[in-house]
Amino acid sequence: MPTFAAVLLLAVCLDLLIGDPRYALHPVRLIGHWIGVVEIWIRRCKLDNRLGSTLLYLLACTLPLALVGGLFCLCAAAPTLQVLLALFILYSCLGLGDLIAHARPIMAALENEQLQAARDRVAWIVGRDVSQLDASGIARACIESLAENFVDAFLAPLCWFIFGLYLSHYLPTAPLSTASLCVLWYRTTNTLDAMVGYRNERYLQLGCISARMDDCMNFIPARLSILILTLAAALLPGLSGMGAWRIGWRDRLKHPSPNSAHPEAAVAGALGIKLGGPTQYPGRVVNKKWIGEGITASVSDIRNTCHLIITSALIVSLPLSIGLFVLT
Repeated sequence: MPTFAAVLLLAVCLDLLIGDPRYALHPVRLIGHWIGVVEIWIRRCKLDNRLGSTLLYLLACTLPLALVGGLFCLCAAAPTLQVLLALFILYSCLGLGDLIAHARPIMAALENEQLQAARDRVAWIVGRDVSQLDASGIARACIESLAENFVDAFLAPLCWFIFGLYLSHYLPTAPLSTASLCVLWYRTTNTLDAMVGYRNERYLQLGCISARMDDCMNFIPARLSILILTLAAALLPGLSGMGAWRIGWRDRLKHPSPNSAHPEAAVAGALGIKLGGPTQYPGRVVNKKWIGEGITASVSDIRNTCHLIITSALIVSLPLSIGLFVLT
C-alpha cells in the first residue's frame, strides 16, 4: 500500500507541476494513432455499422492493454521496474496540469483585450465555432472545458486506478498491473470517444459503442465531482460551496451528455455564473439549456475555476494517498 500511495501522489504531482509533455511516443498519442488505423481498416471492410463500432472498440482497447500487460509480465522479477511503469502509465493518463496550462494564455489574452488571440487559444480545447465569440463567450467556453475535463482528465482516471487496486484482490494478478491496465482502459475509451464519439453522419453508427462506454465509465466519477467541487468551493474565499451543491444537483442533467453537466453545474454554482446556452458549432447551432444562474462568465471566473479544480484535485489525491498508506 505505501507503494500504491507513492505512485498515486507522485503521478498527481508530476501532472500538476510538469503537465503533459508532447512527444511522439506518448502513450495517449500512440493510442490515438492506433485508433485511426483501426478506423481506416473497418471502413475499408464496409463495416460502418454497429458491428464495426463494436470491433473498433474491442480492437482499439485490446492492443494497448495487451502491450502494457506484456511489459508488466516482463518486469515481474523486477518490482522497481513495475512501480516505475505504473507511475509512468498513471502520469501519462492524467491531463489536468496540461489543461490548466492551456487556460493561462486564454486568460492573458483576455486581460490584454486581445480577442482574436483568445479565440485562437480557446479553439485548442473546445470543438465549437469560436470565430464570433465575445470575451464572455470565450470565458464560458474555457470554463466549461475546464469543468468537464476535471472528470475526464483527472477524477475518472484516479477512480479507475483505485478500482483496479480493489479488483486485484479478486484476480490472480499483481495490484499495480491491474490498476495500471484499468486506468489505461479508461484513457483508451475516453480517447475513442473524443475521436469517434460524435453524433453526426460520419460517426453516428461507428462511434456509438465508444460513446456509450465512455458514458458508462464516467458515470460514477461525474457524480462524485459535485461533492468534491463543493468541498473545494467551501474552502476557497469568494466561492460558494452551497451554490456548488445546490446548482450541481439542480442542473446536473441539463446537457445532451449524461455526465458533462455534473461538474459544469457545480462550477457554475460555485462561481455564481451561467454556463451552457445556445452554442455555435461548425455548420449548426445547438440550443443547450442554461446551467447555473447569475452573471455571465469573465476572465476572473477562468482564474477562479483553475483554483477550484486544483483544490479539488488535492482534496481527492491527498486523502487517497494517506488512506492507502494507513491501510498497511
